[in-house]
Amino acid sequence: MSALTLFALIEPLAKRLQDAGVAFGHGTLNAFDEAAWLVLWRLGLPLDTELDTLPHQAITPEQLEACTALIEERIATRKPAAYLTREAWLQGVSFYIDERAIVPRSLIAEVLAEGTIDAWLSEQTQHVLDLCTGNGSLAVLAALAWPEVMVTGADISDDALAVAAINIERHGVQDRVKLVHSDGLASVPGRFDLILCNPPYVCQASMDELPAEYRAEPALALTGGTDGMDFVRQLLRDAPARMSENAVLILEIGHECEHFEAAFPDLEVVWLETSAGDDQVLLITREALLSL
Repeated sequence: MSALTLFALIEPLAKRLQDAGVAFGHGTLNAFDEAAWLVLWRLGLPLDTELDTLPHQAITPEQLEACTALIEERIATRKPAAYLTREAWLQGVSFYIDERAIVPRSLIAEVLAEGTIDAWLSEQTQHVLDLCTGNGSLAVLAALAWPEVMVTGADISDDALAVAAINIERHGVQDRVKLVHSDGLASVPGRFDLILCNPPYVCQASMDELPAEYRAEPALALTGGTDGMDFVRQLLRDAPARMSENAVLILEIGHECEHFEAAFPDLEVVWLETSAGDDQVLLITREALLSL
């Protein structure tokens, strides 16, 4: 009897996920990628392993049992895979994550990595705020992208800040990233040259329809009220006083573009292109905010 190979292991487990109707979107977008992620993690292989380089790797009965059990746990609990592995990846960077914080997946990470906002920055961009920092991933990515800047990560959740502290130490940026407990901008000290914010923006109708995987995350990090704009309204009112003269705000509003434009019909913004489209992340200058 021929040995079971990696591909032959992943394919039926992917079908098991598909047939069980689990929801994706916390690092993968389909059943095969999710199964591959969980299998590679369980086997102790790098998650960025090119599967076509290991098509004939033999799988032992014990490994088969362990991988199958992990897939069954994913199905039974409906927890995002990142919560099971205690690891999430954003722009090729690994972050620790657990149920205390939302799984990092912000499209703002693309904007940082691809230099989309560089034209709005300058040598005067020295102080960066990551508001609603969650597990601290954007704060860390900002510190890694711009070694000369100081970063503040703020969140209302002490649990999330505890997770963020793990990631800041993990990536060795604790000298340049400070964490602050704050309800919005209320307790954040100073003025900033760049504010990054992936706020709770999911409208109530969407919250009511979320799959179980998203309900496993802290609701505080998701729900934005009836139209999803409760936090955003307060932020846009408060932000100018906390921004330097030429500062910009990078804001993610996900699939709530229609609600955002209804709430701020006269606000001048710049929509930024991402892999999810050009209507989910936007840039607002301080000057534009002052016109509200």
